[in-house]
Amino acid sequence: MLKQIEFACAGILLVAVVVLVGVASIARAMGSPIIWSIEMAQLIFVWLCMLAADIGMQENRHFGLQILQDNISPKARDLVELFNIVVIISFLAFLLYYAWGNMILMHPRLVGATQIHASYIHASMVVGLLLLMRTMVFKLVERIRSKGLF
Repeated sequence: MLKQIEFACAGILLVAVVVLVGVASIARAMGSPIIWSIEMAQLIFVWLCMLAADIGMQENRHFGLQILQDNISPKARDLVELFNIVVIISFLAFLLYYAWGNMILMHPRLVGATQIHASYIHASMVVGLLLLMRTMVFKLVERIRSKGLF
């Protein structure tokens, strides 16, 4: 259910950015540019990227190097896979710490013509990293259960 909500939100954001860019292009061509369109398009696009990254992670569509795993036994392959997931979760937690600090730091800053807080843009990283961590924790639990490792 959460995956469907994420996919719907990503679809809505994609449509919003396309419509916004289209309308802004037409308005600019007619000599009446929408001055806040660039900031809003950036805000929407950053949120879209983070949602898309999590959707890609859920569907195993991110790249990976299999050279090591293709040349070891199935049991060792399972352990390497678990180790990789734990490393990714650790790395995401490390990034989350700094993303949170950056979001807090950017709150007083106002963005261009829209005068919205920059923390709304930077919050996409916090939410995106949390979504990615959730996905990786679910993958870790799923792999442990399916392989009967522990």
